[in-house]
Amino acid sequence: MEIQVGDRVVKVTNPDKVYFPARGHTKLDLVNYYLSVGDGILRALRDRPTTLERWPGGVFEGAKIATRADNRGDAFYQKRIPKNAPEWIQTARIAFPSGRFADEICPTELATVAWCANLGTITCHPWPVRRDDVDHPDELRIDIDPQPGTDFADAKKIALEAVREILGELGFTGFPKTSGGRGVHIYVRVEPRWTFTEVRRCALAFGREVERRMPDLVTTNWWKEERGEKVFIDFNQNARDRTIASAYSVRPKPHAPVSAPLTWEELPDVEPEDFTIATMPERFAELGDLHAAIDDQAFSLETLLEWADRDEQDRGLGDMPYPPNYPKMEGEPKRVQPSKARKD
Repeated sequence: MEIQVGDRVVKVTNPDKVYFPARGHTKLDLVNYYLSVGDGILRALRDRPTTLERWPGGVFEGAKIATRADNRGDAFYQKRIPKNAPEWIQTARIAFPSGRFADEICPTELATVAWCANLGTITCHPWPVRRDDVDHPDELRIDIDPQPGTDFADAKKIALEAVREILGELGFTGFPKTSGGRGVHIYVRVEPRWTFTEVRRCALAFGREVERRMPDLVTTNWWKEERGEKVFIDFNQNARDRTIASAYSVRPKPHAPVSAPLTWEELPDVEPEDFTIATMPERFAELGDLHAAIDDQAFSLETLLEWADRDEQDRGLGDMPYPPNYPKMEGEPKRVQPSKARKD
């Protein structure tokens, strides 16, 4: 079938194909969902290089996503624009940590999102940059990630009692959302004049400040064996080529949950299961985009960089390891699990 999206006609092939068997949601339901939150999803993706998480066979029991270690999977991440893309699909050239380049889809209109959904794109993973300057992030991403033994209630507690307080002290405006799973994400627009390395350094300094205020519940330890039953502040989500599911993105789980923008006031009372492709359209129609003001201000990272200097010079806290696909970074500690290092 064909649907009109703005000035474009977008084809939806096999519209009745079931993508979420547990709920009976079809490919057309997925496309219509993204159209129903059009202003919101486009605000989250506009002019951003975006990795597509494609599940062309749907989210069925036993389905798994391909990884670097095992490229056999029912789903995969698409970082390069497909060869059959229409000429009106825009791209941005980005550089990976390896030094290789790719032309990645860069949504500029809602039709692009609909076209991606027709490819089986369940989740959109935008970079924290705009296509006119792909080396300087305009977004600080605070990822509150519960570890085994902790849950969404713990993530909310940290967001409300520590993260929000610190943002206020910095003079920042933070925009919270559910991750679509057990975590909470908080976005802050920043001036696009710092490198990925500097923004990641700020995220680590922020995470360490949260950890100091809630040491029994929060950790910034990169190695899982050192985290214990605490909530991890994932500073590495601010490194180059690391992305987070966008606001309004659907997540590949049986009940089709959505990464939902929230107000700080409602955060204490919500649960991740409250937001799905079945419930979000009505919420969006009633409340609009709760992140609509996110682009109104961009903040300076100078104070956080001072905090990072303080951690290093006064407290002896250096850098932390980068993700495993990175080349060795300047100032990075030995990238080996502590238990293996002790054995060596």
